[in-house]
Amino acid sequence: MQVRIYRPTRTAMQSGRGRLDSWILEYELETPRRPDPLMGWISSGDTLNQVRLRFPTKEEAVAYAERKNLAYNVEPEQVRRVVPRNYSDNFKPRPAR
Repeated sequence: MQVRIYRPTRTAMQSGRGRLDSWILEYELETPRRPDPLMGWISSGDTLNQVRLRFPTKEEAVAYAERKNLAYNVEPEQVRRVVPRNYSDNFKPRPAR
């Protein structure tokens, strides 16, 4: 089984940095998703794609995957880049694009 280990980024609905300090291990899709013929919902025959495990560090997530003999892929952490700006920068004229 293939798993993916990554650190989540904040969603568009988050303004703060809460719950971003953990690493997530989730299983890759084994079977393709398809619409259910009766209800039309998207479903899959594999229930492991619903499992998301949280770990405090990347090393603990990798150790878990190795202990369970899972093939894992660690995605690099996204670096938060903050461009410092002053309030007055909002009113400065900008060149036309």
